[in-house]
Amino acid sequence: MGATRHRITILDTGEVYTCPDSVSVLKAMAQLGRKGIPSGCHGGGCGVCKVQVVSGEIETLTMSRTHVSEEEERAGFALACRCYPGSDVSLKVVGKMQKAVKRPYGFV
Repeated sequence: MGATRHRITILDTGEVYTCPDSVSVLKAMAQLGRKGIPSGCHGGGCGVCKVQVVSGEIETLTMSRTHVSEEEERAGFALACRCYPGSDVSLKVVGKMQKAVKRPYGFV
């Protein structure tokens, strides 16, 4: 039996890829050679891969409260290296390096 795969859409860049529910959103993206979400420590401590889930369901592992407060987590913010899709997910990059992935002139 394989893991269930979900469609991940990065609204900032328009990238779409699939991610098994057993792999973090960031790791699945990196394995495909994509660059839509900035990447740092991959362990939940640096905050570089912070995203806001606009639609869909995720499960998260422990994240540094320095980068994602409990209030932010309830509002859909997470570190991509610590979140696993439970459904198709659309997200926005909001971490420290978000400008590096934004399309010019705000086009999505």
